[in-house]
Parts: sequence; structure tokens; C-alpha cells
Amino acid sequence: MNTLISPTEVLRRAFRGHERLPADLIREADIVSVEWCYVRPIFGNALHDRLLLGADAAFVTDFLADAVALLCRYRVLPRMMHHCTMVGLLRPHPSESALADVEALSHDRRAAKQEAITLLRRAVRYVEAHAADFPEYDPDNNVLNHCSTDGGFVQIH
Repeated sequence: MNTLISPTEVLRRAFRGHERLPADLIREADIVSVEWCYVRPIFGNALHDRLLLGADAAFVTDFLADAVALLCRYRVLPRMMHHCTMVGLLRPHPSESALADVEALSHDRRAAKQEAITLLRRAVRYVEAHAADFPEYDPDNNVLNHCSTDGGFVQIH
């Protein structure tokens, strides 16, 4: 699969160094899913396809990589709470630490998603300010340029 960033890059950008995580925690499918749910609806199929081909690598690194990584974190955190075994789902419980409660997990997920969406809005602003460099981008098709509800408030962007 072709993605904007690698699973290793997601681990480096979205998780802290002391969080010892297996290299296979992030799958390429996680990144593809994030890109199809968030990046393509904002920037459009044509621009996303161009970026996947390696065009504008600096733009991807400076504006999209952290957002994609944080959205991957948002997606995989619930999966990290359980391990699937032959006897069913198990929750890891090291004796020297406490499990995060549902509220802490929910807060971490919300914070990661909110930061990622803010970074995506920053990327949109850059693309719109440099429209000549991104002719594939159509602001009328950007889902962020439509009415949405955030936190119970209707916002028109």
C-alpha cells in the first residue's frame, strides 16, 4: 500500500519515546484508513493521489505527517486496550502500573483528534494561500468548508 507516511513515522510522531510499543502496532491499513477518512475528503482525490506519488514531499512532512500520525493514534488507542487470544479478549495489566480508565482514554483520543484537525486546517490554509502550486485542490469540495457541528455548536467554515 502507498501511504503518505510509514508506520514507523506514525510511532515516532504520535507516541512518546518512553511508550514502548511494538513496531507492528500501526498497520499500513490504519494509515490508509485515516487518509481516506480525513485527507481525501479535505484535499480531494487528485491532490491526495499526487501527494502519494511523492510530489511535494516537503508539504507532506511539514503539514500533513503529524496530522496523519495523530489520527492514527486516535484510531489505534482502543485496540491497545485489549489483546485477542484463543480464549477471548484480555486486558494487559502489568503489576507495577495502573490501567488507564475509560475517561482517560476518551480524553487522550479527543485531544489527538482535535490537534490533528487543527493541523489539517493549517495545511488547508497553506494550500489555499499557494493555490497555484496545488491546482488539483478544489475548496468547494473540501469538507472543512461546509457546515459542521463541533462540540454541539453549528459552525459554517
